[in-house]
Amino acid sequence: MPFTVKTPVFPGNFAIPNNFTANRIQPSMRPTKILAAILLCLATAAHASVALLMEEPYGAFGAMNPTGHAAIYLNHICADSPTQLRPCHDGEFGVVISRYHKVDHLDWIAIPIVPYLYAVDNTADIPTSVTKEQVAQIRDAYRKQHLEDLAPDDPKTGGTPKGEWTQLVGSAYDRSIHGFQIDTTPEQDARFIAIFNDRKNVGHFNLLFHNCADFSKLVLNTYEPHAVHRNFIADAGITTPKQDARSWVAYGKKHPELNPSAFIIRQIPGTMPRSHPDDGVAESLIKSKKYVLPLTILAPEVTGGVVVAYLVDGRMKLPKGTPVFNIGDEETTDTPAPSPTPDRQPLTPTPPAPAPESPAPASPSE
Repeated sequence: MPFTVKTPVFPGNFAIPNNFTANRIQPSMRPTKILAAILLCLATAAHASVALLMEEPYGAFGAMNPTGHAAIYLNHICADSPTQLRPCHDGEFGVVISRYHKVDHLDWIAIPIVPYLYAVDNTADIPTSVTKEQVAQIRDAYRKQHLEDLAPDDPKTGGTPKGEWTQLVGSAYDRSIHGFQIDTTPEQDARFIAIFNDRKNVGHFNLLFHNCADFSKLVLNTYEPHAVHRNFIADAGITTPKQDARSWVAYGKKHPELNPSAFIIRQIPGTMPRSHPDDGVAESLIKSKKYVLPLTILAPEVTGGVVVAYLVDGRMKLPKGTPVFNIGDEETTDTPAPSPTPDRQPLTPTPPAPAPESPAPASPSE
């Protein structure tokens, strides 16, 4: 059983590398110390946590709307299907849950963390470098095996469908992701599962007032009421991933007993275009010449107000030296794991393998 040490990075906390494994025994240790270390590892399970994933924008839409995407990673909650949550069994790593635009008319979808990031079932299959064609092939192979109900073949061509389903898997191929997490309790996780399994899951996505960041705010406030809120000054009341992160980090600073920590999931190297930093509403206007120059000419007072709003209440500095996220915080409980099936396999971290090279079309997204 791995003993995973959280990585506090907010001011006033001492930083330790994320997923530091404390059960490595030094040859010089005495038998009594070895036994004590083993017992410590057996008695200590990885902490449950809820993490906000602030995902960088990419592609053509990301250039027009540089706010990025927001999702939630729950490391002790898994799913029997993309819409049915449950506690994790041994060897599972949790799910990412988020709101998407026009994916099978659903409001939220849960995907296991490994395929969400890399579009594969096992960590052994995570590539070290990819091309655009390889990413499309890896995604489509996962879709055919697991997501046919959500994203069936194109009825006209019989091939890969277009649409937003590509956001469900392989996110780390498109962008870097910043994570901000706090500890949760079994009672909080059970309550969350009960609430979201019972609530109506029908999509009515709206970019301005019912977007992915609004959903992430809802999830985080389910765990910690009133922790995340809109910013009416810097974002004109529109919920953005960066505002979610600012609120969540501020809440963590006020509640150090929740062990707030941060991590980064770096975009996989290769020929895929690189993502760029998340911006808020006012920040995106200030940083974009195509927006700020005409606005300055037509309405200088408005431009000045936008600048002041950003400087007063719109900035966020990402922590330096944030540890890189490693998939190793698997669930270890007394609950027997289900028998492996073709659709669900135990995840065992092993060295990554190269991706196949067969070409297939890719779809730009948020």
